[in-house]
Amino acid sequence: MSTPQAASPQCHRPTARWTIFFAVLGPGLVVMLADTDVGSILTAAQSGAQWGYQLLSLQLLLIPILYVVQELTVRLGIFTGKGHGELIRTTFGAGWAWVSVGGLAVATVGALLTEFSGVAGVGELFGVPRAWSLTMAAVFLLTIVWTGSYRRVERVAIALGLFELVFIWVALQAPIDPRALAHGLASVPAHHPGFLYLVAANIGAVIMPWMVFYQQSAVADKKLRPDQYTAARWDTAIGAALTQVVMAAVLLVAAATLWAGHLSPPLGTVGQVAQALTPFLGQTLGHTLFGLGILGAAMVAAIVVALAAAWGFGEVTGYKHSLEYHPLEAPWFYVVFTLGVLGGALIVALAPNLVALSVGVEVMNALMLPVVLGFLVALGVKALPPEHRLRGWYFWVVLGVVVLTSSLGVYGGLSGVF
Repeated sequence: MSTPQAASPQCHRPTARWTIFFAVLGPGLVVMLADTDVGSILTAAQSGAQWGYQLLSLQLLLIPILYVVQELTVRLGIFTGKGHGELIRTTFGAGWAWVSVGGLAVATVGALLTEFSGVAGVGELFGVPRAWSLTMAAVFLLTIVWTGSYRRVERVAIALGLFELVFIWVALQAPIDPRALAHGLASVPAHHPGFLYLVAANIGAVIMPWMVFYQQSAVADKKLRPDQYTAARWDTAIGAALTQVVMAAVLLVAAATLWAGHLSPPLGTVGQVAQALTPFLGQTLGHTLFGLGILGAAMVAAIVVALAAAWGFGEVTGYKHSLEYHPLEAPWFYVVFTLGVLGGALIVALAPNLVALSVGVEVMNALMLPVVLGFLVALGVKALPPEHRLRGWYFWVVLGVVVLTSSLGVYGGLSGVF
């Protein structure tokens, strides 16, 4: 009979490591592609249009911060086998679980409004009536989730999210002024309320409540094991870098084409953002690439956000909550997902499509960070097995990241409002 010692070298062979990695790949990449959702893209575009390259350094700084936060959700999911809401309920009680899922509900509504606003805006660019584009998007989302297993939904989400990579290609073609770029990286107008408001919006566009719920629940639903922890962390790290590169690309394009060297008027519609691509790509190609990127971002984010809500409420109430169940076996799980999708589409069908809405939603996310990240750190200290808990120097690193990020998000959001 083989012993663990004898099997260990086998596990460390390159082919074995790659096999494990591709088996694990998914939750981190999906949630990060969803992180670059319509609201995030429009926030990055607003940042570049109004402040040029001055918020680019923040995009890069947020890569390790995003990784630290989401790595903790991976750790909790793998070593407890529970989703975020369920773990809060079993660790701190039902009352605190409802507080956390209440914040998730608010963030979910805001996020779904921005996703469907993006879909409607792209449709209008090509002359498709809002009712048609929203109906097709909703039917597509419901069909994918109601008829698929977790792995199928994950693969579709990754395929949709990869359309966001068009923004990187577009940024490589943009007429970026190296001197203006260097000046922007060195300039931080921290005294300006409008700048601080967009700082808060960018933080809220990167760290969102539904991301924490989704990734931990997805790790648990996918049944990842402790021996897959390293691969899951790489999945998260790659996703964190990719999402911020896309955000930076959108900011660069907007800064290169819309910024006039001073504080420009804010963007008002998705169409205005699309115009950032037309000066050097032409209207047809520019609108097509922008449309593909926005639709990919909107669809993957809508899947993730609505699933996060369905998982979160299931974990708190106790109803069955897994994509591995048939809809008849877990009716409330699928009902919550459906209500989120249909509700978001219906509201957007009746509401204007404003970039300001998306930026405001991201600021709201930033204002909720103290609660969201506070729960995450508390679980990392109390709910994990002793050998995997936050402790020592890494505990202080995580705590410092959480306190600084939350404080900056709240301060920036309030400064812009008042």
